[in-house]
Amino acid sequence: MPNIALFDLDHTLIPIDSDYEWGQFLCRVGAVDAEAFAKRNADFFAQYQAGTLDPVEYLEFALGTLAQFPRKKIDELHLQFMQEVIQPALLPAAFDLLKKHQDQEDLIAIITATNRFVTAPIAQALGVPHLLAAEPELDAANNITGKLLGVPTSGAGKVIHLQDWLAKQEKQLSDFGSSHFYSDSHNDIPLLEVVTHPVATNPNARLSAHALAKGWPQIQLFDKQ
Repeated sequence: MPNIALFDLDHTLIPIDSDYEWGQFLCRVGAVDAEAFAKRNADFFAQYQAGTLDPVEYLEFALGTLAQFPRKKIDELHLQFMQEVIQPALLPAAFDLLKKHQDQEDLIAIITATNRFVTAPIAQALGVPHLLAAEPELDAANNITGKLLGVPTSGAGKVIHLQDWLAKQEKQLSDFGSSHFYSDSHNDIPLLEVVTHPVATNPNARLSAHALAKGWPQIQLFDKQ
């Protein structure tokens, strides 16, 4: 039977939060009102760390920011973001972990709460062919409208998105001989609970405690930033 390996992205395969860093980048380059945006972004990040974030509220904020720009402009900004922020965060330990599953010919996917615009180039840079992410609505000219399509890919939403993605391939999780999911966050416990091999990866304190109680393995790929 084939196997499947799923990975969270932020603080799991990269030692940063790509969504938060994208906001900080927009402030640095003067694309948004730095003071107002940085405060709102920091508030949302603190809520995420505390486990109190309303994912729809946050995604509407993040996608609304993207909707302010023509697609050509935000694509140019994202290329600069990849070069300045993401490339230095692509570390050998993450590539080694991915390669282990690639060598086993596992089906590999990243499943992240961050939106597809921010994360698709990162998944490509990591060599991961499948990405499940929050989906921004696009207009006829491929511009981001600011609206979210479907449910957020966070918490139990990750399970829903995974099931829907597999269903399109006429599969379900039980069709795989083994299923791994690597994550750093207690927010991902719903998906960690349904795979055969949950792995707390660079875990935060709440996930580490949960993993210890459950007897799940814990690994550190790099020091958190």
